[in-house]
Amino acid sequence: MRKTYKYRLFLTDAQHQALEAQLGEACRLYNAALQERRDAYQKHGVSLNYYDQANQLKEIRQAGALELANYSACQDILRRVEKTFQSFFRRIKAGQKAGYPRFKSRRRFDSYTFPSYGDGCRLTDARLYLQGVGHIKVKMHRPANGVIKTITVKRECGKWYVCFSVEVETTPLPETDTHTGIDVGLTAFATLADGTEIHNPRYYQRGQAKLRLAQRRVARRKRGGKNRRKAVLLLQKAHAKIKNQRTDFQHKITRMLVHTYGIISVEDLNLQGLASGMLAKPVNDAGWSAFITKLAYKAADAGRQLMFVDPRGTSQTCLCGAAVPKTLSQRWHQCSACGLSAARDHVSAQLISGLGLSLLGLT
Repeated sequence: MRKTYKYRLFLTDAQHQALEAQLGEACRLYNAALQERRDAYQKHGVSLNYYDQANQLKEIRQAGALELANYSACQDILRRVEKTFQSFFRRIKAGQKAGYPRFKSRRRFDSYTFPSYGDGCRLTDARLYLQGVGHIKVKMHRPANGVIKTITVKRECGKWYVCFSVEVETTPLPETDTHTGIDVGLTAFATLADGTEIHNPRYYQRGQAKLRLAQRRVARRKRGGKNRRKAVLLLQKAHAKIKNQRTDFQHKITRMLVHTYGIISVEDLNLQGLASGMLAKPVNDAGWSAFITKLAYKAADAGRQLMFVDPRGTSQTCLCGAAVPKTLSQRWHQCSACGLSAARDHVSAQLISGLGLSLLGLT
């Protein structure tokens, strides 16, 4: 399986300027490829693909019109353009809002990739060599176990990072017959089938006061000025702190679940729809999608089974099978058929656990 390891880079002034220049050239190539596709279709009715544009790279570089040092990195930029248009056409066929591909500002183009390790990039001790930049100091806070396949250099909140995409062998944990169901919510972040409630930290809500001040500072600055860029950087750091807090919380919870249970059942929710309704802010603050993504890859790595069950009726049905209609504000489950009286989320988690076991042919 593939894993990604992220490390902080520490650059000299010269390396910083060189990396900014390389990223600027990558952005220029992306915009030029997008413009060529637009012109070809609007003026000649021709649809270009990746190979049509990649075949021109050698000639462009020989003419000195492109200063992005690594040839494979140039190809990867063109693959990004190809994926962007493929997504655009997929949305049109699905009847969704299309969103035609747009040009990218140099300040918003924050990464480029070396698609083949050893081709213009290599890691030796605590130094990363990048073609066109040189040897950069890396903070290797943990080993990058496995075979490095690709390297991505990323700019984030005024700092630079490198992401190693590594192919690793799975490391199964000792087998266990324990199982649980997870009912995600807003009052509690998650409720397990045994009644355990995981507190919802609400990091975005707690950080809104600082975000409000940072956003006002940006609004007062003149567009295009140096002071506005400084204010934007402070706002980015405020958002990054909330993101890092949420990520750390989710990593700890998912690791605990994977180490404890052999079978984990969750609802197959329409998270995109939930995150765009009247509860959009608290749902996005909880970060259910990222939580389930982390849980899925950790379960696969540990040899655990993650079951996705149909969410319909999990909050309106009793364990005995009787229908118990409830509004969203009703947080207690009271069944008139069997007399079960319990917290709504606890009953839902037990029902989800049972549905997950039934998919495996278990009881």
